[in-house]
Amino acid sequence: MHLLDRHLLFVREHVGLFKLSGAYDLLDPQSGQPVGLAQEVLPGWVKFLRLLVKKQGLPTRVEVAAGEGQPAVLVLKRGFTFLRAQVEVLDGAGVKLGTLRAKLFSLGGGFHVFSADGQPFAEVKGDWKGWNFKLLDLNAGEMGTVTKKWAGLGRELFTSADNYVIEVREVAAGNALLLAAALAIDLVFKERS
Repeated sequence: MHLLDRHLLFVREHVGLFKLSGAYDLLDPQSGQPVGLAQEVLPGWVKFLRLLVKKQGLPTRVEVAAGEGQPAVLVLKRGFTFLRAQVEVLDGAGVKLGTLRAKLFSLGGGFHVFSADGQPFAEVKGDWKGWNFKLLDLNAGEMGTVTKKWAGLGRELFTSADNYVIEVREVAAGNALLLAAALAIDLVFKERS
């Protein structure tokens, strides 16, 4: 089964005390077997700046592939962020699939999701804790969920690594945008260091 055709994915962020770039294992929740990898690919100057300023405002690029050394099937790109983040979503060939634009005012965080031609496609809406997110279509119908999973007291207190389960209700053309939105939750709202 292709990575972007899955109904369920477990996203496990790699643990690191002073990491300069992020990496995420994409696992099958039932078997625990790896089905993909998402990794930040950063130029040296961005890594250096991360030592001095919060990485939330700096540019980033995340490549999603079926495994280590495999070609990217999905790319998330964010430029410098001042007021609200905007993440461009591309397929592995560099073709734009859509854009995720962070909501300006939102209690638990969220995004507006736009298709490649700039038309509204969906919304990502967080709960008040910012741990659970719903992926909603334009009629507020639930397309999927992103749920934070507890990793244990030691890991939660001493690292910034998060775990999420992504569930997509129907496999459709928009799955790449929904997976990108789930990964962007961590990139935009959770990465504070």
